[in-house]
Amino acid sequence: MGTFCSVIKFENLQELKRLCHWGPIIALGVIAICSTMAMIDSVLWYWPLHTTGGSVNFIMLINWTVMILYNYFNAMFVGPGFVPLGWKPENSQDTMYLQYCKVCQAYKAPRSHHCRKCNRCVMKMDHHCPWINNCCGYQNHASFTLFLLLAPLGCIHAAFIFVMTMYTQLYNRLSFGWNTVKIDMSAARRDPLPIVPFGLAAFAATLFALGLALGTTIAVGMLFFIQMKIILRNKTSIESWIEEKAKDRIQYYQLEEVFVFPYDLGDRWKNFKQVFTWSGAPDGDGLEWPIREGCHQYSLTIEQLKQKADKRVRSVRYKVIDDYSGACCPLNKGIKTFFTSPCTEEPRIQLQKGEFILATRGLRYWLYGDKILDDSIVEGVSRIRGWFPRNCVEKCPCDAEADPAPEGEKKNR
Repeated sequence: MGTFCSVIKFENLQELKRLCHWGPIIALGVIAICSTMAMIDSVLWYWPLHTTGGSVNFIMLINWTVMILYNYFNAMFVGPGFVPLGWKPENSQDTMYLQYCKVCQAYKAPRSHHCRKCNRCVMKMDHHCPWINNCCGYQNHASFTLFLLLAPLGCIHAAFIFVMTMYTQLYNRLSFGWNTVKIDMSAARRDPLPIVPFGLAAFAATLFALGLALGTTIAVGMLFFIQMKIILRNKTSIESWIEEKAKDRIQYYQLEEVFVFPYDLGDRWKNFKQVFTWSGAPDGDGLEWPIREGCHQYSLTIEQLKQKADKRVRSVRYKVIDDYSGACCPLNKGIKTFFTSPCTEEPRIQLQKGEFILATRGLRYWLYGDKILDDSIVEGVSRIRGWFPRNCVEKCPCDAEADPAPEGEKKNR
């Protein structure tokens, strides 16, 4: 697609630090193992210089690797695009429909959200992906989605080669004996039959690579399906969640209003072209977006403001009764707390006795909320929020009747 017309640009060498993270290390490691083993097995099983089919097979393997790495690095280093620092709408009256980001000292443009990892407001933010150690958003959504498509396709091709290699190996070992097949590369060139001259170590490595390829195909393929589903509706993962919360808010208060998502243009092809273009450059400027007929330019941001106000109403004040170190899986807070730690990259916060927390949501054994800070004591820190164990806090008497329900039980209230 047109993504290949874009060029990866490094603003400075600091961008290379994105590679020093467990996500890219694992992702690139899987790509390297599957690609290397597929090429080795392909050379041994189907010699590329012997037949046209072998040549095409080997060229396809190289092509998969190049395209996967290109889109992966494009998604990582081009990045999602950030709202300019100090941004505000041209019409000053429109600021009443927007949230203000204290960190970026700017208004949040429609479809933008502040990322705690990137420490910036991201244009059309979908999510922060640990595998590319960057956000997926306006500028790199196409590259990220193409990576999710190409990785399973390349793994399927590699898995086919692994299966054929192991099948041939077992067939020859069973037919001629484990130690009798001694074929060098010159013999492989002369003989068109897929005879594989490798031993147990290579067989085990191929089996391991097959497991990685199949696992990647399933996991990344599911992510691609999810991404395409929301792209065809011109949404992001965050916006899908906002829409669900809008329905929950309307149902909770039994309101007669109806929330209509404003950016779904009503045609899948039009929605598709909002992300994928022939020029490679994403459609629009990342700050203003086409909307469906009958919707307001700020319909989504108005709904976000309503949800933010609703969250303040539903929030519950807690007092800390037991210190908490901020550990991801604390051993000293009970077995159930240890094994039910939230599976998310959202932070945990340290607690000390006597502090107060405003909880906004929770699980059965964990809560998520903000510390109530004294600005004179914590200078320069506007907000500290994250997860903490329920058994470290108790509700304040004034909020005894309220309690953030576990997220899986919200719709049953």
